[in-house]
Amino acid sequence: MKTLNGLRRASHFGPTLLVTTISFFFARIYWWEGPAYVIAFGVFLGQLVVGWSNDLIDYEDDLRHHRTKKPLVAGVITQSLLKKSIFLVLPWAIAFNLFGPLGFIGGSLSIFAIGCAVAYNFYFKFTILSPLPYAIAFGALPSCMALSKSQPVHLWMWLGGALFGTAAHFINVIKDMDEDHQSGIKGLPQRLGKKGSILVAVSLIALALIIIDFESLQSIKEP
Repeated sequence: MKTLNGLRRASHFGPTLLVTTISFFFARIYWWEGPAYVIAFGVFLGQLVVGWSNDLIDYEDDLRHHRTKKPLVAGVITQSLLKKSIFLVLPWAIAFNLFGPLGFIGGSLSIFAIGCAVAYNFYFKFTILSPLPYAIAFGALPSCMALSKSQPVHLWMWLGGALFGTAAHFINVIKDMDEDHQSGIKGLPQRLGKKGSILVAVSLIALALIIIDFESLQSIKEP
């Protein structure tokens, strides 16, 4: 049980559950509950891979800053276990997305979004382009649902998702920004600083809310 709890914490379970819930919401618009649960589970598996790979890559930095709340740093789980868990879950994440209700096109886009999130962990996190994977991944989340039913991808879907995702990136970085500066992590939020990141995040959320209005939500129900 202790090990399972460690894996849960290493998955960044809060954000993982949030993204899974959002995916179920969008899937339910286009599908009945059965396929919607399958779609959400595929997204959930992908988010496990994203969270676990993040903790693996950040392990040395987490040690340096004594982040004992991280299960790897606390010794609750090991790097070997986390790597094995990733390799075990990844094929299932691909299978549920590619061969599930999303179909080849929608499933491929969902897998691409997972790949973008993992690419952030490995590379983009350290560059000025750090918001890009967030924008692509969150923009793809509602879009892949529409594509799975051969429905048009409306502007509010990909642009609204991209704006919210990018805002989440700026907000998420703020709490560790001082330590990131010490570690030489130079993503865009770190370059802008805390005040700049807050301003950008608020602006992006406001713009997203303008785009995602009532009429846009109703448009997906039109034949």
